[in-house]
Amino acid sequence: MLNALQDLLDKTRALDFLAPLAIRLYLAPIFWIAGMKKFNSFPDTAAWFGNPEWGLGLPFPTLLAGLATGTEIIGAVLLVFGLGVRWVSFPLMITMIVAAVTVHWQNGWQAVAGPDAAFASSLLGPFQFEDASGAIERLSRGREILQENGNYSWLTESGNFVISNNGIEWAATYFVMLLALFFIGSGKYFSLDHWIAKTFRNQ
Repeated sequence: MLNALQDLLDKTRALDFLAPLAIRLYLAPIFWIAGMKKFNSFPDTAAWFGNPEWGLGLPFPTLLAGLATGTEIIGAVLLVFGLGVRWVSFPLMITMIVAAVTVHWQNGWQAVAGPDAAFASSLLGPFQFEDASGAIERLSRGREILQENGNYSWLTESGNFVISNNGIEWAATYFVMLLALFFIGSGKYFSLDHWIAKTFRNQ
């Protein structure tokens, strides 16, 4: 019985191209939008990269801003077409590491403020390592303001009110997805990498 189930599971490998395709198409618009926002206001982006008071305080801000912008825009296009995916995954991972360390690290893990985010929930017991008290307080105060001064039922009819905590969660998530692409590649059939390899590497 177990062997039959394993044989059935093994047959799904014919569809293993779907996973890298899904990851690529998920990440592409994220990096495209991030890159285009930097590009469309590039002087402000470079200033933010370099200013130590209200920005990141990085050296060579114009160069680094240009590299980040180009990596995200070009990377998004390459992800869509499945071209050089393993190559472009590496600089995109570096971009995510830099973003996590310079922008998000000080805010902890949580991307969205709340008591039940990963690593902040008391349900984790001894594995809970993040203090969510500040996030909970901001969320509670925000709800109070909206309930007192706004149409709260209308504002929340599609979901609960949330506040961004701007932690490293999303940058880390994108990093893990890129890491998977770095090792497994762009997948078969729906990628230029596949057809280029099939044409030239198998000769």
